[in-house]
Amino acid sequence: MSHESDQAAEALRTIWQGNPGTANEFDEECSPNKVCRNMKDVSFDGFAEDGVDLGTAWRSKLAREGKLSGASLADLVMGKTD
Repeated sequence: MSHESDQAAEALRTIWQGNPGTANEFDEECSPNKVCRNMKDVSFDGFAEDGVDLGTAWRSKLAREGKLSGASLADLVMGKTD
């Protein structure tokens, strides 16, 4: 990995670890936050069948579409640990 890649990876790891100070800095940099008025009525109501939680419904949809790799987000970001 190059030095720049190492720095970028470390910055992302810091963000993903949930460092509140860093998150606040990014919020300040990215402001003003605007709400997309076209998305105000978008929801996931009705996406899941009765008795099925939303997370399970999403996993089922991803599996049907062949998009479920079985890896966690942490595995994708940090690499698998054995």
